[in-house]
Amino acid sequence: MTDAPETATPTRRRRSDARRSIDAILTGARAVLGERPDASMEDVAAAAGVTRQTVYAHFSSRDALIAALLEAAGAETVDAIDAARLDAVPPVDALRRYLDIGWQLIRRYPFLLVAALAGTPPGNEATHRAGTERLEQLIRRGQDAGEFDRSLPVDWLAAAVTGLAHTAADQVAAGQLSADAAYAVFSESALRLCRARNG
Repeated sequence: MTDAPETATPTRRRRSDARRSIDAILTGARAVLGERPDASMEDVAAAAGVTRQTVYAHFSSRDALIAALLEAAGAETVDAIDAARLDAVPPVDALRRYLDIGWQLIRRYPFLLVAALAGTPPGNEATHRAGTERLEQLIRRGQDAGEFDRSLPVDWLAAAVTGLAHTAADQVAAGQLSADAAYAVFSESALRLCRARNG
């Protein structure tokens, strides 16, 4: 059943207004949390130019807001991976590029590190899986081409590379390594793990 003509426009308008509010809240949250990771929901509302009640109308808690930020960042990363056309470059170079694109998430949104390291928040499973599937496809292509070691299962290698990324991010969050140093160690370790030929 479709909306009657007299109700369709107000319904669309409400949805459009809600989408604008959500976008403003996410943009404000990125800005304020980037400066102060412990910022409150009131701080987010002020940065977004909306009321505290509006923030809570769309995000029931700070955790829900962080989960939405992680989902948006993950989707942005998957889009960047797809745009890079990694299937058109040699597997070793593709793996390096994949790792670099993923690491940019940490560079752009360091305030999400703690939440990301806690695991995949509810609602983010699909985006997380999309990124993992692309990594598995890349590793499989490298094995088929003889550029990666074929003796280890693809899904295990993908999980291990993801684990290395979490370890590197943990080092950054703990202040033990800079983002640059952590990425250098992480990428080299991932390439060695896959036993990339000419890597």
